[in-house]
Amino acid sequence: MANLLWLQSGGCGGCSMSLLNAESPDLMTTLDAAGIRLLWHPSLSEESGSEVIAILQQVIDGAIPLDILCIEGSMLMGPMGTGRFHLMGGTGVPMINWVRQLAEKAQYTVAVGSCAAYGGISAAGDNVTEATGLQFDGDLSGGLLGADYRSASGDKVINVAGCPTHPNWVTETLLQIALDEFDPGQVDNLGRPRSYADHLVHHGCTRNEYYEYKASAEQPGQQGCMMENMGCLGTQAHADCNIRPWNGEGSCTSGGYACINCTAPEFEEPSYAFTKTRKIAGIPVGLPTDMPKAWFVALASLSKAATPERLKTNAVSERIIYPPSKQKHEKQ
Repeated sequence: MANLLWLQSGGCGGCSMSLLNAESPDLMTTLDAAGIRLLWHPSLSEESGSEVIAILQQVIDGAIPLDILCIEGSMLMGPMGTGRFHLMGGTGVPMINWVRQLAEKAQYTVAVGSCAAYGGISAAGDNVTEATGLQFDGDLSGGLLGADYRSASGDKVINVAGCPTHPNWVTETLLQIALDEFDPGQVDNLGRPRSYADHLVHHGCTRNEYYEYKASAEQPGQQGCMMENMGCLGTQAHADCNIRPWNGEGSCTSGGYACINCTAPEFEEPSYAFTKTRKIAGIPVGLPTDMPKAWFVALASLSKAATPERLKTNAVSERIIYPPSKQKHEKQ
């Protein structure tokens, strides 16, 4: 039986809300089948107050072994590194102090969501709370635990990044740990599990035909590709949102929203508006991952020249006007 402890720090609780949507099977069935015992979760457990503090202290004292420590939300280091902006209720002790002590005991430490991984939304703007991630501060190694931190298993923090993170990304990671099938080679250079980070949001996007022909949407709600004008970063974002969507069918791009690359450090500090594509000389600044700029420009020109009329019309419409069909008047 693997013991799992889950704490929430600076954030909205959205990753826990997303986790509750785990399906086939549901969350609690998945944990039970994997032999994972939930020591405590702020939304799912009955214990509160002194009962919770007792559990945490027993873990720190070694009376209860801790196999997996999950942290949701960013680490609030302020003011001036004291952590006193966020005290754990009933203790008078900063949350960051509890996390440091628990992380020393954990076989594996997991950052759930981009806030816990890199600082996330809580670190945006002036960052008056001095929010940071567990082992990253933005894209720089460090964070609360420091670049040299290793859990009892010898591993760095596992960053299940996303805002919110997909429930299956979390349960897959927990299952790998519980079944003793996790190894350091299964994460990328930002600590994200490669089971989802080796993909791009672009993979499986329902708008890919429009992308191929560079038939672009110009306004919200239109059918076309959102990369050229609407700020979509799906060709750069590392995640499999369109391969295994939320609740079986949902993703940002399928819902008509541009991908904002929420699995990446500092996505919360874009250099341009989320819904607009930054361009230089008419060329998007953020080009697809691994594609040289000259290639993209050449291919885009050829693609636009070959765009079927139905795609040109459908791309700037709020619904499909012309379905795929062989029409004599259509230029192929």
